[in-house]
Amino acid sequence: MANIKSAAKRARQGEKRRQHNVALRSRMRTALKKAVKAVATRTDDAVTTVRKSASAVDSMARKGIIHPNKAARHKSRLNKALKSTTGAVAKG
Repeated sequence: MANIKSAAKRARQGEKRRQHNVALRSRMRTALKKAVKAVATRTDDAVTTVRKSASAVDSMARKGIIHPNKAARHKSRLNKALKSTTGAVAKG
């Protein structure tokens, strides 16, 4: 534990930010899983689901939670799967 008051505060702030980032990352992963499931089962709202998950992934990249290249890779793979199953592409 920190001996200095300011160091203790920074430790508290860091833990708070870490918990927030964990929650955001979890929300993104859930969105990706929903999109993958929607594409695999060829549901009618697969395009909408992929679009929403792409938005969530972009948001995480903007906030620095994940690397921008990782975001691009997720979006690319989702769109590729969507195009191969339904023929549609989620733009946005």
